[in-house]
Amino acid sequence: MSQARTNARRSAVQALYQWQMTGQNLSEIERQFLEEERLKNAQKSYFTELFYGVPKNLTAIDQALSEFVDRPVDKIDPVERAILRIGAYELMFRLDMPYRVVLNEGINLAKDFGADGSHRYVNGILDKVAQKQRPLEIKAKSEGKKS
Repeated sequence: MSQARTNARRSAVQALYQWQMTGQNLSEIERQFLEEERLKNAQKSYFTELFYGVPKNLTAIDQALSEFVDRPVDKIDPVERAILRIGAYELMFRLDMPYRVVLNEGINLAKDFGADGSHRYVNGILDKVAQKQRPLEIKAKSEGKKS
């Protein structure tokens, strides 16, 4: 997985966090990130896809998450919520992205930005979303291990 794409996810978590907390206009937040050169080492096109794709598909994403979380999605810690939303977006709309990559990136983002232990929470939720959204991919992976 490219470091530029990982950096795009990191920036998208920060930008979505800002959007969730302030309700600011998306293009205004994106402009700030570009001006402050916070996307210098990031794949800008992927940042843009995530940053605009999550709010655009928010209802479907939060619905997918709400099946597996222990409280309303808007009550989840805002950092974890941003990470979960990006992970769910990738599992639902980026089928070219292997589910294990999505889970690993989510875990790493939670380790970097979340509270202690939040990576376990993020992993547990995204794993369940993956099983629901990508059952064939997961089945093929586990059958590949047996042979």
